[in-house]
Amino acid sequence: TGKREALELRDGGDRYMGKGVLQACENVNDKIADALVGISPFNQAEVDLTMKALDGTNNYGELGANAVLGVSMAVARASAQSLNMPLYRYLGGANGVTLPVPMFNIINGGEHANNSVDFQEYMVMPIGFESFSDGLRAVSETYHQLKKIIDGMGESTAVGDEGGFAPNLKSNEEPIQVIMEAIEKAGYKAGEDIAIALDVAASEIVNDDGLYVLSSENRELTSQELVEYYVDLCDKYPIVSIEDGLSEDDWDGWKIMTDELGDKIQIVGDDLFVTNVSILAEGIEKGIANSILIKPNQIGSVSETMQTVRLAQRSGYTCVMSHRSGESEDTFIADFAVALNTAQIKTGSTARSDRIAKYNRLLNIENELGQFEYLGASIFE
Repeated sequence: TGKREALELRDGGDRYMGKGVLQACENVNDKIADALVGISPFNQAEVDLTMKALDGTNNYGELGANAVLGVSMAVARASAQSLNMPLYRYLGGANGVTLPVPMFNIINGGEHANNSVDFQEYMVMPIGFESFSDGLRAVSETYHQLKKIIDGMGESTAVGDEGGFAPNLKSNEEPIQVIMEAIEKAGYKAGEDIAIALDVAASEIVNDDGLYVLSSENRELTSQELVEYYVDLCDKYPIVSIEDGLSEDDWDGWKIMTDELGDKIQIVGDDLFVTNVSILAEGIEKGIANSILIKPNQIGSVSETMQTVRLAQRSGYTCVMSHRSGESEDTFIADFAVALNTAQIKTGSTARSDRIAKYNRLLNIENELGQFEYLGASIFE
């Protein structure tokens, strides 16, 4: 979770260990409902601006981003349904036709798993296929081959928050090695059919001295040394994307990484940009990263999310629509990815119903579109 994200409103106290949302619900039913009466639901921007003005803070600290985003999404859904239109068509118009390439979580580490691996996510991307469904099948088969490999190593095949396996491995490179083996055993070519993506979540491994602690390897690295570590990995393996490779506060380190790797791989800012158009604009001006992770609840409304995506796309940054580690079976982001032509989506593995729901929705959209576009490796061009 990034420091500058919009704030979710929780109740505190003993109920649900402080995570209850009765106050947020009360805000929806009272304050927000009163403010929105009389506004056309087809004017999404006015709906969202009204709630932002009602809140009066810069991070939805009064009403709660969970309250505001829930209403924002509900208005979009209701408007689409009233017109008998699928959500992706309502939000994206005639241009919403691109099925996203999945960033498919296959090994979990860091804060998302109770294991020895420092990096938070190891993902596979089906870049060498002509359709979303063929790509999803390929990475799913790779996932199940990986399970056999991990089981054969005598390691646990329990899964982490996002459905990836969480084995105890000797280094942060070993997960890549076993993924390469799984791709081959599934009958695919690494780098040609299936590529590898990482989410380091480096804000979780930086210490108070600004050094990056790789506990599994008993090493502490400077920003420059960590970037050199990534360069070495990218030289050895078909890695096409690294997310949050440096801490959200280490903008100098981000600049080093962008200069070193920005013309070779996708460098994604998640905690760095928190889907915030102002922070993204600053990053663009300073030449930081070349891609942004899109999480609607980081910014708080449908309209603000769309604004951030538009700026990124105009500026030549790629976009990755994303779930959260704590999820539900809601499928809004699947439609949103198609509507906004993000061309990439990060929504876990095919091991948990909250993740599978998004994949099933995308398969349905693929069937509905008939003629569809799946960009594969060209998303990085």
